[in-house]
Amino acid sequence: MHLEAPINQIGKSKKEVYEFLSDLSNFEQLMPDSIQTFEVLDADTFRFALKGMPEIVLRRKEQTPYDKIVLGAASDKLPFTLTADLREITAEQTEVALSFEGEFNAMMAMMIKGPIGNFLNTLSSNMSSI
Repeated sequence: MHLEAPINQIGKSKKEVYEFLSDLSNFEQLMPDSIQTFEVLDADTFRFALKGMPEIVLRRKEQTPYDKIVLGAASDKLPFTLTADLREITAEQTEVALSFEGEFNAMMAMMIKGPIGNFLNTLSSNMSSI
């Protein structure tokens, strides 16, 4: 299953956006209002829970300085990745494209498509405030 949030333009340099997203504790600021738990476990891992959803642990899987950050599920039970691709528009404008990629059976995909889509959209829109 592949989902994408609308591309968001942020009034910060590509380096500033990358450094913000590289510090996983900053993801707490991007979370939806329905967040119930957020905890940084180590420099590469954090966990969170949204109201009505199970707890999710994300681990940094890959990063390319100033271009891309990939977070993935720490558990192999529900394998997925959350990717932020950064593109410089000007020295002080950056485009951020968030995408979700996961391997789920048809029933699971149908159940989580809406909540994951809403989650991606919220993360993307909250990036405007960084």
